[in-house]
Amino acid sequence: MSTASHSSEHNLLPLIVEPEQLHAHLQAPQLLIIDVPVNGDSYRQGHVPGAVYLDFRYLMRGEGPVPNDVPSVAFLSRLFSALGLTRDTHVVAYDDEGGGWAARLLWTLELIGHTRYSYLNGGIHAWRDAGLEESTELTAPTPSDYHAEILNPNVAITCDEIKEKLGDKRFAIWDARSKAEYDGERGNNKHLGHIPGAVNMDWLDAMDRSRALRIRDYAELMTELNALGLTPDMEIATHCQSHHRSSFTWLVGKALGFNMRGYAGSWGEWGNRDDTPIET
Repeated sequence: MSTASHSSEHNLLPLIVEPEQLHAHLQAPQLLIIDVPVNGDSYRQGHVPGAVYLDFRYLMRGEGPVPNDVPSVAFLSRLFSALGLTRDTHVVAYDDEGGGWAARLLWTLELIGHTRYSYLNGGIHAWRDAGLEESTELTAPTPSDYHAEILNPNVAITCDEIKEKLGDKRFAIWDARSKAEYDGERGNNKHLGHIPGAVNMDWLDAMDRSRALRIRDYAELMTELNALGLTPDMEIATHCQSHHRSSFTWLVGKALGFNMRGYAGSWGEWGNRDDTPIET
């Protein structure tokens, strides 16, 4: 849908790339393919040829009151230098779970102003489903000297910003957690429930299980999201427990042409504070 900015002449591939499309470009010198699996063995068992491995834990701060927050720019500079990112690199991210950690990587790239990126639709499952060859060789990245800066801060939204926007008719919240978490029946936080006015579509419901976890049909998704009150003219914040599942819903919304912002603190922050309003 609204991927015009991504498929412009500056970008090698569209925002959402199919296995066959990526396969045709595997030799492109500016391509950096990054596998961010949940299961570390997944990469060793087989990956897209030339893909480098990234431990998903590096995409989160890992300490402090909100360990799932964005890492420091100094850390991101070291991370992206180690991965070999340059200004001209086109990143293709994928994972083994339908897009959560791959999308968290892409959201982080968007935050630092690196907009040359794509998501391999369906990840390794779709690649295998398409019958394309895999590699079991470890690909060592060629290190670069990358200086990360938060050039696009609006891609993120803070707890305080959400609190200020509650009740604004042009603002909406997409809670990507399970219905049980949304309803306050499950969770290991100080407070359970959801942000007032938030609507719930489980991130798993945006995946097509019959098509190797690719993103579901855009028209169907658009109809369901519109029915929930999410429309392209709104500013939409999305969250889960740690902005892992909601990175995927951020990406799906972006692919549909929505104005999406990711709440990195997510319920891990909101549900553990005492100054945040909550509904059940």
